[in-house]
Amino acid sequence: MASNRYRYGAWRGGPDPLAPPYDVRAAVDEVGNEVLAGGSLREALRNLLRRGPQGGRGLDDLAARARRLRREALRRGNLDGAVTRAQALLDQALAAEREELGRRDDDEARFAEATLDNLPRSTARAVEELSEYDWASDEARRTYQQILDGLRRDVLEQRFAGMREALRGMSDPQANQRLKAMMSDLNDLLARHARGEDTADAFNEFMAEHGEFFPENPESVDELVDALARRAAAGERLMRSLSAQQREELGQLMASALGDGELAGQLAALTDNLRALRPDLAWGRREQVRGQQELGYGEAAGALEDIADLDDLLDQLGQEHPGATLDDVDVEAVERTLGRGAADDVRRLQELERELRRQGWVTRGADGLTLSPKALRRLGGSALRTVFSQLDGGRRGQHDLRSAGAAGELTGASRRWEYGDEQPIDVVRTVANAVRRGGPATPVALAVEDFEVVETERRASAAVALCVDLSFSMISEGRWGPMKQTALALSHLVATRFPQDALQIIGFGRYAMSLSQAELAGIEPDLVQGTNLQHALRLAGRHLRRHSESEPVVLVVTDGEPTAHLLDDGEAVFSWPPMRETVYATVSEVDNLTRYGATLNMFMLGEDPGLRRFVDAVARRNGGRVFTPEAEELGRYVVDDYMRARRGRRGR
Repeated sequence: MASNRYRYGAWRGGPDPLAPPYDVRAAVDEVGNEVLAGGSLREALRNLLRRGPQGGRGLDDLAARARRLRREALRRGNLDGAVTRAQALLDQALAAEREELGRRDDDEARFAEATLDNLPRSTARAVEELSEYDWASDEARRTYQQILDGLRRDVLEQRFAGMREALRGMSDPQANQRLKAMMSDLNDLLARHARGEDTADAFNEFMAEHGEFFPENPESVDELVDALARRAAAGERLMRSLSAQQREELGQLMASALGDGELAGQLAALTDNLRALRPDLAWGRREQVRGQQELGYGEAAGALEDIADLDDLLDQLGQEHPGATLDDVDVEAVERTLGRGAADDVRRLQELERELRRQGWVTRGADGLTLSPKALRRLGGSALRTVFSQLDGGRRGQHDLRSAGAAGELTGASRRWEYGDEQPIDVVRTVANAVRRGGPATPVALAVEDFEVVETERRASAAVALCVDLSFSMISEGRWGPMKQTALALSHLVATRFPQDALQIIGFGRYAMSLSQAELAGIEPDLVQGTNLQHALRLAGRHLRRHSESEPVVLVVTDGEPTAHLLDDGEAVFSWPPMRETVYATVSEVDNLTRYGATLNMFMLGEDPGLRRFVDAVARRNGGRVFTPEAEELGRYVVDDYMRARRGRRGR
């Protein structure tokens, strides 16, 4: 019995059927990591699709391949090849004719030679004048006819990809009649479609009678128009890409080749109909195609059609227009120009984008994709985990934020443990969860999801204003990412662990503004100069007064002394070095907060002497503290200080 033999190799039939799908959560984390490193949220989302998640091919790879193919198309050859070939064939025909006439001694031969001697230098005009010439040489006649037949065939085959098969075996009169009938019916169909008539039945009848001219097998009038318009536009671009003299030569040669006025008229009408139906195509664009090879009409138009398709594809892959989505990318065009593998890559990216939206990780607004509240919570959790890891690995003597301690009386309820919980572990419920999950066996194996903590009453709440410097120096000195991570971590900690606290994040550059978590994640550096701490402290004071029953705390993260303040009319004024008025206005807001009873702690990034003098003065006036962390330790310092403040209040 013969044994079966199998051969194994790489899968080449499209997407790997055994490959795992994209991990959507991992993709969100990839975006989050870029944002927390200081990157732009908008760019991070774009980069996810441009680079491709998890090492897959993204839009940038596909665009690079498209640009390479476009460069190759631009070097494909000389667009004037149709005229050059006609000139070469004409020279051959004239040489054969002169040779034949030289063998004859009659006056007719001498008269014919004189006719040939007086032909115009223009190839197109010479071909036109020879249309009525009575050739003495059969070889010359056949060569001359090749000029007309070849160009006529190239023009029509460029417009109708299936013309050769459709007319196979027909005589010239039959072929002409068939072409005229098809083009007449086609122009009638397109005219009705342009008028908005229902052409579904007419299209089916047209394809039943003339479908062999269209091997693309279009399924609607629109698909038919798309295929024809691309080719017609390529023909128009070919004419415009030639010099004026070349354009005139080729136009006259085409007129001679088409010959029949009715056929030329139908072709011109078809071009007009297609231009009206697809005005968005680059009908008038010129291309500088260069190369050693002489391209015939069909080859030259094909090169320009390929270039136009690649330009459209690059525009789609660029995703630059407002509201762009990957669903805008024509997958069939990708497959036609870049191959099946590239089309499969686009389909996977489209699936990823749809899954991100379907699962609620991203939303689409006027400015494109942005992270949803669900994703922002995950981003905040990631930032908080990073901060906690710094705290766990911190130097001896630092505070452990998760040390157990009662924030109030026990309520008798419990809940699942979350990052940052201070409440005691509910041992009974924790072990019971593990037993229910793993069964009654010893030893009991505990997992993270098993842990529960006891609920306690909240005896105090805090109103916290975190003021973060958004000036350009923060990003130029590598402090933008740590600032975002710190603010997002604190926001997530308050929302999940201390919901009774009221946190307001305030960003300040030349002006200050309150920021939501989404705005904080998406904010980008402002190139306008100015550090308006006065405005930030004024907004902080408003926030504290709205929560007058809570303990007031203000945390300020900055890397520069105040250089801007608000005038009476609300306009900001900037000056470097700082004006006396700016310092006085800022200190006035510090005094207002001090009288209100707010603690103002400053986190100074960098070693600017002017900033050092200012924060020391603020600490003396307010009684708050000054911290000088390295940028990468900022989150640990801010979160630790917030937690210390809460523990301090419980001890009162």
